[in-house]
This record gives sequence, C-alpha cells and structure tokens, in this order.
Amino acid sequence: MKNRILIGISVLFLGLVGCTNKDTFVISGQINQAGNIKVVSLYEGDRKLDSVYLNESNKFKFERPASQGRLVSLRVGTNKYDLIVQPGEQIDFNTNLQDSPEKYKVEGSDLSKAIQKFAVVRNRRDFLKDSLQADFSKKTANASAIEIDALRYAYLQKFSKELKDYTQKAVKFSEEHADLAGFYAISTLDPEIAEAEIIAYADKIKDQFQENGYVQQFKLETAKLKQLAIGQPAPQFDSFTVNNKKVSLVDYKGKYTLVDFWASWCAPCREENPNIVRLYHAYKAKGFDVLGVSLDNNPGPWMRAIEDDKLAWTQVSDLQAWGSPIVGLYRLKAIPTSYLLDPNGLILAKNLRGAELENFLKKTLK
Repeated sequence: MKNRILIGISVLFLGLVGCTNKDTFVISGQINQAGNIKVVSLYEGDRKLDSVYLNESNKFKFERPASQGRLVSLRVGTNKYDLIVQPGEQIDFNTNLQDSPEKYKVEGSDLSKAIQKFAVVRNRRDFLKDSLQADFSKKTANASAIEIDALRYAYLQKFSKELKDYTQKAVKFSEEHADLAGFYAISTLDPEIAEAEIIAYADKIKDQFQENGYVQQFKLETAKLKQLAIGQPAPQFDSFTVNNKKVSLVDYKGKYTLVDFWASWCAPCREENPNIVRLYHAYKAKGFDVLGVSLDNNPGPWMRAIEDDKLAWTQVSDLQAWGSPIVGLYRLKAIPTSYLLDPNGLILAKNLRGAELENFLKKTLK
C-alpha cells in the first residue's frame, strides 16, 4: 500500500513538473469595493470550474490547464464577466462592483477585450429576459387560463422582437471577428429564434477551428439541429392508437398537420388543448389536421385526458414516455412541443401556441 501511495505521489509530481506555462492560463485581478462579496468563481458554460476567496487586498488568482481556447466566465456576486482564454495567457482583470457590470478592465487577452463590447449587449438581453419573466409571473399570479395565454403571447411578441434584434447584432459581430470572439457571439443565440443564423454560421466555419473541441461540439449539435430545421422533411415514425391501430406520419401528406407532443400529466399541454380543439374544428375543412403524440406510459390517464379534453383528432403513443424512440428522433427535451408540417411533410414552424398558432393558420389557410 505504501508503494502505491508513493507511486501516485510521484506521478502527480511529474505531472506538475511537466506542466509549463504554455499548458495553462492564469487569470488574476482585483475586485474593488467588493462589500460583502468574498468569493470569485470561474465557470465554463454552466459548469463551475473553481472558486477562490478574495485576499485582504480584494485580489484573486486562478490557474488552470488549457490545451485550446476556452470560453469561461468570472462570477462575482450577481455579476458575470465573459472571457476567452488561450493556452499560455496571463490575464489581468479588474472591476469595481459599484460600477455597472460593463465597466471592467481586462489585459493580456485580445479575444477577451474583443468580446467585451458584445458582452454588454448580451447582459442587456439577459436583464430584459429576467425582468420580463419576473413581471409575467407577477401579473399571472391570479390570472385565468385565457388571461395567461393572452399575456404569454404579448410577452413572447415583445421578447421575440428583442431577440431578433440581438440575433442581428450577434451575426454582425461574428462577421467582423473571424475568430473565437465571433464564435462566442453566435454561441449565445437561442436556437428557437436564430436557427437559420446558427446553421449558416456552422456551415461557414465547417473547415475552421478543427483543433478546438468546443467548436467541434457546436458543429455536431448544429448538424442535429439542422435535421429538424424549418424547411427540412419531418422525421418519419409509426405509432399506435388507443385501439392498437398503426398510424404513420407519412399518412398525413397532403394536409397541413400539427404534430403535437403532449401527455395527460402535462399541465401546460392540457391548458393548450382547448385552443387546438377550437382551431382544429375551425380549419379542418381547409386542409388542417392534428396528430397527437402522447408521452404517457399508462393507457388509463391518457384515454381519460383524450375524452375529457374532447380531442377529436388521431392520438398515438407507444406508452414508453421519455423512453420512446420518437423522443430521440425529435430531440424532445420538454413538452408541449409541436411541429407544423406542410402538405409535403416539410417543417413549416415549431412550437406555435395560442394566438401564434391561430395567426399562422389564418395567413396560411386563407
């Protein structure tokens, strides 16, 4: 046992000795007027890499291994500061917590300085998102289902406009920075809003950043996103009705079809069902149909929900819930999720609910 411990220590020591400055990055700095803030944390995405205490002079230091450029952030209280670190870089960071989060200084990293201006835009987007969410929660605390739906539509419309503006700024920034700073800007986009822009950027850099694992992962995820993008053929599947009748998605060619993923236990799904029922009856004579795909695993609640909600269209399920192959095929992460298909089976739109779905059908099925 003693020999094993000694060998382990020797290997660890050799690993440390062999680690040169080129194999690491260093971030050191000072947080002025920190008040009660005593800790600085280092994140990569949502994963915390490290935390350190401020010393008596409110200074801190991180030293981490790096074999490639990495997108990281410093978290100080509620403030977040994005950085791009490269192997061998020694970055000096300074801020005053009494100033706005945009007013910080960073030296020793050209890419970190490059994204500082864009980080301001990102912070404003995040602030607006949080503010709208808080206001929405407050106004819908005692609201009816109809009032909540109307408010949700109004808030989505407002935030959608802001997100589209943000998307344009991110794309413009990426065009001005053919490096990891440009990649950083695109990586902050919401796929539901900026699907086309993300796919276009991934195609643009398909032969670039080959050694960077983070960029390669982005390309892989975008390739999966592209399979379910607007304009792509909807993945085909078969499933079974409550009477064990086989139904294929291909059977719906020739109609505008809403493929609605839901479950009896999903409250938002059940809240949306009356709206789909109303639109189904209003537009079915004009070539609109619905295929309900349930993620239930118990036939009893599923069948009762169909009856209680008066769902007149075809309902299918393999009763495997999240273990269903269809979940992987459509990369479902939450429900309700829906895809609106054209008569050729191509994806026209995603996740249209409430007034959004009604307005889309009015324009499409004149």
